[in-house]
Amino acid sequence: MQPERIVVKKVLRLSQIACKINHTKKDLEKAIRKVLKCGDKVSIDYGIVKQSIDARHKPDIYYVYSVDIYNYSVLFDTKNFHINKVKKSALSPIKNAIYTEIVDYVFPYTTQENQWHTSQNILMNGIHENERPVIIGFGPAGMYAALMLAKAGLRPIIYERGEAVADRKETVQHFWNTGVLNEESNVQFGEGGAGTFSDGKLNTGIKDTSGRIQEILKIFVQFGASEEILYQNKPHIGTDVLERIVVGIRNKIIELGGEIHFNSKLSGIIIKNGVLNGIYIQDTKTQQLKEYDCSQVCLAIGHSARDTLEMLNNVGCNMIPKSFAVGVRIEHPQSFINYNAYGDCVYKLPAADYKLTYQTKSGRGVYSFCMCPGGYVVNASSEKNSIAVNGMSYSGRNSANANSALIVTVTPDDFGTNPLDGILLQRQMEQLAYQYGQGNIPIQLLGDFKENKTSTGIGAVVPCIKGGYTMSNINPILPKFVSDSLKEAIKYYNTKIKGFDMNEAILSGVESRTSSPVKWIRNEYGMATIKGLYPCGEGAGYAGGIISAAVDGIKTAEKMAQVYSFNKML
Repeated sequence: MQPERIVVKKVLRLSQIACKINHTKKDLEKAIRKVLKCGDKVSIDYGIVKQSIDARHKPDIYYVYSVDIYNYSVLFDTKNFHINKVKKSALSPIKNAIYTEIVDYVFPYTTQENQWHTSQNILMNGIHENERPVIIGFGPAGMYAALMLAKAGLRPIIYERGEAVADRKETVQHFWNTGVLNEESNVQFGEGGAGTFSDGKLNTGIKDTSGRIQEILKIFVQFGASEEILYQNKPHIGTDVLERIVVGIRNKIIELGGEIHFNSKLSGIIIKNGVLNGIYIQDTKTQQLKEYDCSQVCLAIGHSARDTLEMLNNVGCNMIPKSFAVGVRIEHPQSFINYNAYGDCVYKLPAADYKLTYQTKSGRGVYSFCMCPGGYVVNASSEKNSIAVNGMSYSGRNSANANSALIVTVTPDDFGTNPLDGILLQRQMEQLAYQYGQGNIPIQLLGDFKENKTSTGIGAVVPCIKGGYTMSNINPILPKFVSDSLKEAIKYYNTKIKGFDMNEAILSGVESRTSSPVKWIRNEYGMATIKGLYPCGEGAGYAGGIISAAVDGIKTAEKMAQVYSFNKML
């Protein structure tokens, strides 16, 4: 079952409309009229599709727009109008114009047939209480899966091992202040998932023609994000805004009949003849274990639920190792990154970012990842005696430093072909980071990293770090091919951003949680080898970021709802 493709509007899309940085809405409309070659007396109904910054000719910097013209029919003779999404418009006088469609996402399930009979504890179509869909994990994948199922009247039950976001925030801050880790609720686990303590990036490289991505963005706006995320080239929310949004989505799911249980960890599954029959949930506060009957479970556990992955591997879920990437965080002054991007532009512009890629002489990929303008490096550990780092920004992106992961691709050829061998590599590096950081985040000046010597003091770049840190040597923490690849790539990056290899830039280790090191095999119905289990999101190896995880959550919800739609298990 696929979502129906509902065409809301047929539009004329104009691109490459440039306006000065300090332009007004009136200036943008004037630029649109110039492209359309129509006078001021003609009314133009339009919407912004995309906004980006063109700084190629700094200090002359422009905002560049793509816009949709809704009332093109009053502007042109469209007697022989045909939708053409590939070729340029037949209107030769208009540059950079195509005809296209605006699509609304519609969840492919009929809600009206599934009103709940509270007195009988049964759905009208024969679905019993113990057949309500269950979601494990309340990060982007689990959250959007649960929201869609709740809107369809299916009253999902969600179990999240971590805390609700308000309590989680206090727990994480306590960890950063004291180093005392809660292994069940931390930067990786809890309401909102790992994305809650991140930059909140909403850009993605995946394609989706059914409107899921736009629907996700609209829901973020509905619950408190700025409308600008609907058209910004690289939209982001920020950890402070994400905190409010996830609470709003949680409350909506509850309003629609769903349930969410925090501090509730999946500790086992019950299988009969290859079919899911139930689950064991452990209260992480009291350690009490309970058994629940269920027939459909979405496993949106995230990329760091290693104990859960080990349990599922042991009961026969089919997983394979997959490539991922490891490396470090690098910090530069944000003012340096801004100057590289904007030069001497006198107008206020967003904190600049960058994206860098390189292939080493040996053919290994090295690239920047999760770049956080005006952000912080954070201790993102979820296991004791281990250190993992990540990047985080608030909505204002106003810290003194820019930070980014610089990571090197690793493959099963590097770490082994057993499903969980990638986890062993991650743990080895994280435990070494703990050792070399003496329990804190190990940091090193880039100049010392290049010379393989321990740093003894901070230079001009003062770290922006959440959590304790210790001057160290990161080289021994990384496999030699990783450190060598980083050094080769950083030298090349200096040709793209002059001064990138400044000796006083700060490196932090270790960046090991970029994506899941495993991939689950799932069939055409979205299920694992155990019928009724739906691996989903980053932890299943099908996503890499907030948007792609949310998309996979929606797709999984579509598959789960299909079972109820046909009133039978597939």
